[in-house]
Amino acid sequence: MNQRQINQAAWRLLQPVALLQVIVAVGILGYILLEDYSFLEAVYMTTITITTTGFMEVRPLTEAGRVFTSILLIVSWGTLAFAITRITQYVVNGEINKYFKTRKLMSEIHRQKGHVIICGYGRNGHQAAQTLHFHNHHYVVVEKNEALLQHALREHPDLLYLHGNGTDDEMLIEAGIKQAKALITTLPLDADNLFIVLSARELNPDLLIISRASDAASVHKLKKAGANNVIMPDRIGGAHMANLVSKPDVIEFIDFISGEEGDSINMESVAFDHLPMEIQNKPLHQIMAWKKTGVNCIGIKDGQGKFVINPPESTLITPGMKVIVLGTRVQIENMKGNIA
Repeated sequence: MNQRQINQAAWRLLQPVALLQVIVAVGILGYILLEDYSFLEAVYMTTITITTTGFMEVRPLTEAGRVFTSILLIVSWGTLAFAITRITQYVVNGEINKYFKTRKLMSEIHRQKGHVIICGYGRNGHQAAQTLHFHNHHYVVVEKNEALLQHALREHPDLLYLHGNGTDDEMLIEAGIKQAKALITTLPLDADNLFIVLSARELNPDLLIISRASDAASVHKLKKAGANNVIMPDRIGGAHMANLVSKPDVIEFIDFISGEEGDSINMESVAFDHLPMEIQNKPLHQIMAWKKTGVNCIGIKDGQGKFVINPPESTLITPGMKVIVLGTRVQIENMKGNIA
């Protein structure tokens, strides 16, 4: 259910109440015009007529007043029956509970900032969500297959999700695309992923976009459309299996430090802008010695996006560069505290 559906559900629920309000207003106005009642008298007459309490009239009604009262009785009874039926239907079908639950969910989604949007909750989307959850990144899932969402909710009752198609711009906006820091689209069709990348890039020019591709010919198109990275799961899976044969220990170690198994090991990149002023534009050995926490530098990324593995300690860290460090989670957190 999206925001439009929530508004429609709210209107269906409030329709009977709105009709009753209209009838009350018509009743008051009718008694004022037909019987020359004061406002308070008109309110009293309308109340006892609609509720059929049977109290005495303010004063004897004219013939027009009696006709008006009869019509008011019939219409109000019909509206009351409609209201009771609609409310009972909502209660029996669980619509009220669903409405308030969805409103709470949408409110939580609208409060998200700097989160990740995952379009598609198939195998790749589910795996991406698990990894983000493990690394404490907030995310919102957009999925049109309700069965997948229900299965996901059984595993993660607090999952933030939208039931709809990620190719819909309105759905991306409701997921907070303008406040998000990244988008991962894992739909099986490259054309759908391409459409989402185009829409997302237009809605948020600074967004980090990672897209899945099934066909090698789609990689260039997705990057041209605005994707920062394009992943081909089948190719990566095959290469990963081959590397487990050629260099198994290395690949197992990488899996260990990057997956959930490596609970105590972590890698982080520290951007130049996040370094304290005292160590900006300084050699690497001075940066790593800053309130030393035991983390190790395993590489740097220069301003042109090129990686240097095991850089010399004399390497000057300048604007646009990032330092890649390796350490335990405690060491990484201490390091972040030192440079915050």
